[in-house]
Amino acid sequence: MDRRGFVTSGMAAGVAGISGAGSAMATLLARTPGWSSGKTLPSGDIRLNSNENPLGLAPAAREALIEAIVDANRYPGNYVGPLLEELARYLDVQTENITLGFGSTEILQISTQAFQGPNTPLIIAAPTFEDVTDYQDTMPFEVEAIPLTADLQHDIGRMREASMRRPSLVYLCNPNNPTGTITSSRDIDAWISDAPETTTFLMDEAYLEYVTDDSFWPAMKWIEEKPNVIVIRTFSKIFAMAGLRLGYAVSHPTTARRLHEQTVQNSPNVLAGAAGVASLKDEGLVERAIAVNEESKAIVLQTCDELGLDVLPTNTNFLMHRINGDLATYRNRMADTGLLVGRDFPPMLDYNRLSFGLPSEMDRWAETIKDFRRKGWI
Repeated sequence: MDRRGFVTSGMAAGVAGISGAGSAMATLLARTPGWSSGKTLPSGDIRLNSNENPLGLAPAAREALIEAIVDANRYPGNYVGPLLEELARYLDVQTENITLGFGSTEILQISTQAFQGPNTPLIIAAPTFEDVTDYQDTMPFEVEAIPLTADLQHDIGRMREASMRRPSLVYLCNPNNPTGTITSSRDIDAWISDAPETTTFLMDEAYLEYVTDDSFWPAMKWIEEKPNVIVIRTFSKIFAMAGLRLGYAVSHPTTARRLHEQTVQNSPNVLAGAAGVASLKDEGLVERAIAVNEESKAIVLQTCDELGLDVLPTNTNFLMHRINGDLATYRNRMADTGLLVGRDFPPMLDYNRLSFGLPSEMDRWAETIKDFRRKGWI
């Protein structure tokens, strides 16, 4: 059986396994109109404009949700401890190194709150993930946005220069969103090793499981040696928990204590805790998600190659491809066919960011964009 057949049959078996007659999941799904794996909405539109895992929650996580619903009236303390212990085992760290949050966006918020100040610049790439800059409206710090290099890496040299004003807060999204590109970990390590403790690094590794570029390696190696390094990750991507909101930071214990002072009490909630533990225990979950992502990515790459559309190298579950013509017009035409794609990422307004769905959904996108070419639209 070829790889595509293996992935497709594996997904079918997984769905069958959770929806068999008499199971609690079958009962739940019977009351859930329009449920299916993938990114196809009940309306029939396909949501390819949000970086979500199309496989959805792992079967074990779905069952864990149902079992945990009976505790929805209770505070989540009984779920936080087991989640911390399971996550510490998964990461090979101590529970004292971990800070949990309501998605990685809350982790970014509390990290910024903990280390910001009126004379502390937040140094970021441009473009990069936007949420971390949104907190400027309520916190007294300046944002210094440094354009990416010609090969779409963070400009480490210019960012280092900007950080000479002390203290400083540096946000590095690697792989970067929205470009999907990698910044060499060797260059980042050289900066971290020389930086004073007054330079705090927020290392956003939301997409690390999808990385295939060997110039990248995780920043976790620094957490015991460098209290100024905070590694930020999420359950939203590879674990398909974007709607349940569960993220975490890994840092030196002294830094983790400082972050804990900013966290919201009783977070994460009961359901996120239960699903998180079940997902971490599913040894095949990450491999399944990566396999489907690689197949969908291959469809997009082949299609863009056939059409002569430039693409950016990606190590994520999305890809940026160039379009010919107006970006808003392209998106609107795609929406008219039931495909929801992209949004603006200035200054890259001649590129569309395409999130990967199931291979069958990417086949539909491929057929549509080829039809656009025949009509002279792209």
